[in-house]
Amino acid sequence: TEKAYALGDKDSKYRVSVLDFGIKKSILKCLIDRGVFVKVFPMTASLDEIYSFEPTGIFLSNGPGDPSVMSSVISMIREMLNSSIPVFGICLGHQLMALAGGLKTFKMHTGHRGINHPIINLKNNKCEVTSQNHGFSIDENSLLNNKNIEITHRNLNDNSIEGVRFLDRRCFSVQYHPESSPGPHDSRYLFDIFVDNMDFYINEIHV
Repeated sequence: TEKAYALGDKDSKYRVSVLDFGIKKSILKCLIDRGVFVKVFPMTASLDEIYSFEPTGIFLSNGPGDPSVMSSVISMIREMLNSSIPVFGICLGHQLMALAGGLKTFKMHTGHRGINHPIINLKNNKCEVTSQNHGFSIDENSLLNNKNIEITHRNLNDNSIEGVRFLDRRCFSVQYHPESSPGPHDSRYLFDIFVDNMDFYINEIHV
């Protein structure tokens, strides 16, 4: 989008600033269906603009391209991660979060496209059938000296990283598309985790 716009219940306690790199409407629907009031910002928005919405959460959307060249966005996300506001990223948003956290990305020889990609959730050992569309991935070697980020999901076809979370804050991301509409809905619980993280943040700031 070129201009910011809002969707959902303006009286909701959940207020999410969305940074739009090419967001899918089904992602916004997944947030709104959970009672979230969202404001979608252009990818050129400043941190002050994003914070002016007084968000209880920040969402980093999917989109095309090489994440490593988006230096100004990466710097801004680094500041977001240093706040106490929960952050959730999908696809390009996932890669940008990783770069902001000190990891590296690389261009895959063969990208992941289409439906029915099997993912293992390393926290509960359950398989998820997912929809994917990406040509870049996190370089696992860059995790060797990073003790603050853990891998949460892997691709069962090639063992590539499909999800990470920060251990010292409520920020996480996945490479695949949990909104997947049309497609499998195995991973929509991730939106519930994001809402739970916002609940924790809301209760924390009102103590």
